[in-house]
Amino acid sequence: MALLDGSERQAFLESHPGWELRDETISRTYVLADFASAVGFVASVGVVAERAFHHPDVDLRYRRVTISLTTHGEGGITRKDTDLAARIDRLL
Repeated sequence: MALLDGSERQAFLESHPGWELRDETISRTYVLADFASAVGFVASVGVVAERAFHHPDVDLRYRRVTISLTTHGEGGITRKDTDLAARIDRLL
């Protein structure tokens, strides 16, 4: 799978508020109502990620959940990452 170029990355960021580019990773922090909601969200992300055969890094801190995506095998951001990010956004 091909890496996204600069304009493709920028288009994704503009159309998906909250996501940020950090080196070769896109990430977003979600703030949920409470810890139980955050854990439920992480579980939902896990289901979506498993169906996509693409697994994000997930950091859960009380009610804050940070999702980070990169395609390790390609060494950067691919359509797999942006597609999964869009699916995760639709969970809320």
